[in-house]
Amino acid sequence: MPISALDAIPLAFQHTRQQLFQPFRFWQWTRLAVVGLLAGELGTGGGFHRSNFNFSHPTGSSRHLIDPVWAGIDPAVLGGLVAVLLIAALVFGIILMYISSVMRFILFDSVMAKQCHIRKGWSRRQDPGWRYFLWKLLYLLIFLSVLVVLIGIPLGFAYAAGWLKEPKEHLLPLLLGGVALFFVLLIFFVAVAVIFVLTKDFVVPQMAFEEIGVIEGWRRLWPMMQSETAGFAGYIGMKIVMAIGAGIVVGIATLILGLFIAIPTVGLSILAILTGKSAGLTWNAYTITLAVVVGSILLAIFLYMVALISVPVIVFFPAYSIYFFAARYPALSAALYPPVTPALRPMAAPSAPPEQPPPLPPLPEPAG
Repeated sequence: MPISALDAIPLAFQHTRQQLFQPFRFWQWTRLAVVGLLAGELGTGGGFHRSNFNFSHPTGSSRHLIDPVWAGIDPAVLGGLVAVLLIAALVFGIILMYISSVMRFILFDSVMAKQCHIRKGWSRRQDPGWRYFLWKLLYLLIFLSVLVVLIGIPLGFAYAAGWLKEPKEHLLPLLLGGVALFFVLLIFFVAVAVIFVLTKDFVVPQMAFEEIGVIEGWRRLWPMMQSETAGFAGYIGMKIVMAIGAGIVVGIATLILGLFIAIPTVGLSILAILTGKSAGLTWNAYTITLAVVVGSILLAIFLYMVALISVPVIVFFPAYSIYFFAARYPALSAALYPPVTPALRPMAAPSAPPEQPPPLPPLPEPAG
């Protein structure tokens, strides 16, 4: 009988403990941190919340420090730099999406084998990673298109009805329409997230074992979900609860780590700005590019350290999905629980027959 979502939790904990602490291997942690960060597995844990920081209202000396900086930059140079950064960000995002697609399979292999080999996995998982990348790219385009339609149609209707021209006279329909739009968008975002999570948890293993694409994997997964709706619903519910718990723990650790890094970084940045001003340096294309490069390096170091402390989460959640799905996917079950063949005992050499006493000499014939 397939195990439930609750039954898979202790199995995933035991797997995580064995892989990370029995024995503890630092280089395995570093590799898993890199793979988990690039695979996007940190999304199941905590992160930064924009509400923790307030950049919208600079006051006092900070405003006087920012205004002269931007006033000394040529608008043409600034516009060109912004355009280059936007194009570079788009290209970098597509490249990162492809790397993330391949790393998803490397993470799956690492959890299955309890060993992380990035170079070997990268050359081995190019084909399924490419198929997964194409699906994610198409999924992103569909997501953006549907989002534009969901937001554009109500806005167009409100504009055509004249509600936006005189909003004070149409507060009730605007309020009701806004509430309805909020719930529609909420349902849409939840559905998008659930489809993506089910794909990486249950379709990726099928792609790893068989030469199939995402659509074929979903074609096989859908009957399983229909025949066991309660089991998969319980899995999604338990994963949401555990993700919230992991997010809180990792978020607290990230906040503490961020304070340790941010305080000296801000101090050194202010010192560098003051030193540059005294040396006659101004903000131009070169200094802005240097600041962006240095900031990107510091951000990469910070994200890597966050991934390093999040390695138990990076291993636990894939292990949880593997043990839950193994009871429903025979190929995964056979790889996770290989048959144990009893050791054959060596056959004993045939014992030599006992020595027979030599035959007695014949008795002499009687005389006469």
